[in-house]
Amino acid sequence: MNKIKQIWSNKWVKFGTVSVIYLLVFVVWTGNLWLLIGLPFIYDYYISKYLDRWVWSRNRALKQRSKSYKKTMEWVESILFAVIAVTIIRVFLFGMYVIPTSSMEKTLLVGDYLYVSKVAYGPAMPNTPLSFPLVHHTMPFSQTKKSFVEWISWPYHRLKGFGHVQRNDAVVFNFPEGDTVVLDDPTANYYDILRQYQLRYGPDRGREALLQQHEIITRPVDKRENYIKRAVALPGDTLQVIHSDVFVNGQPQSRIPNKQYVYFIRTDGTMINPQALEDMGIAQADINYDAAERTYIMPLTEDNLARISKMRNVTDVVKYEAEGVDPNVFPQSPGTYPWNADNFGPLWIPSKGATVQLTEENLPLYRRIIEIYEGNSLEVKNGVIYINGKPASKYTFGMDYYFMMGDNRHNSADSRFWGFVPEDHIVGKASVVLFSTDKEKKFPKNIRWDRMFTWIK
Repeated sequence: MNKIKQIWSNKWVKFGTVSVIYLLVFVVWTGNLWLLIGLPFIYDYYISKYLDRWVWSRNRALKQRSKSYKKTMEWVESILFAVIAVTIIRVFLFGMYVIPTSSMEKTLLVGDYLYVSKVAYGPAMPNTPLSFPLVHHTMPFSQTKKSFVEWISWPYHRLKGFGHVQRNDAVVFNFPEGDTVVLDDPTANYYDILRQYQLRYGPDRGREALLQQHEIITRPVDKRENYIKRAVALPGDTLQVIHSDVFVNGQPQSRIPNKQYVYFIRTDGTMINPQALEDMGIAQADINYDAAERTYIMPLTEDNLARISKMRNVTDVVKYEAEGVDPNVFPQSPGTYPWNADNFGPLWIPSKGATVQLTEENLPLYRRIIEIYEGNSLEVKNGVIYINGKPASKYTFGMDYYFMMGDNRHNSADSRFWGFVPEDHIVGKASVVLFSTDKEKKFPKNIRWDRMFTWIK
């Protein structure tokens, strides 16, 4: 043991060991040569000690002379260390996320606090490395001020992880259509608003009117809103939704126990016991009752459907199904793709390196990929498709893409409405529910003790 201590006391051994670890973790793993700039600082810390003589020695002297300075600097150093440590953890290891909406019920509930693993699929290096720490895209105490600068921007690069996205994983990702935001209504989808303006005023005038009436901003990939959905189809899969049931490559989707659909529940005129609904975990906000029709409208899981159907005062239960063509469903081309949320596809999910023949008919499916996600110029002239100014009859995809859906199938804005999720938008895998609170109850009854530290399936 003394021999080891003697070896480790050598400054060159310390410098060499720390340098190798730094190179492996921060240069080789990240693939970012800019981080080589850290090596001179490591050398100075262990060998030359210029900063110690000119900066830190003066800092120590001031601490000895002034108790107030010493106390202040101890706080500053502690806060700085905590911020750096938390930032490194959030970028490379894991993040904490809270569920704000019901789109994944009953798998995930509003008020669930999640552990999201970045290393499950490999952490993506930030596109905007210079940003205010511990916030997402907006400065603290502001609704509009950006928390990042874009004059230093890194291209997409994902580090090696433990695996890849698997079918039916619960995945956190950056919202693909969050690249453009209406600042005075940031929770609304810019493209939904744009389509409304264009229907009213026409394609060009509608866009101009929206820009004149609202302040519009753009966000890089890593600063777009975080969403969580289930990866129902992977790159190369073919997906179809038939009567609200999902089929992948012609096979029914694997059973998801807590998936739910909306049902019409007719009774004999007597109300369903509210306590029974609460025991089934059905939120009050989800319960709608039409007294004239003696009918409840509410989302039910498979198990809750069986329980409701057995109630003596329930006379009929019918699953809701969207009818007709929905122009808001991806790819918002109802003339060519007459789909709705419950009858959708078949749709092939693009994969990296795959080539597709381009036609005016299938261009709506892939236009956003070509233009926005993969950064090409695209236009159609006289029936000819031009990519980057050259005629194109086919296109080879540069990234993998995924199709995401919420488990609350009739109350989820997902890929059925805004299309594919590019691989560079993937944040991590939702792994564990760490903590959970029920907004409809008061403390301490609002704490869902049975959900704490449960694995997400």
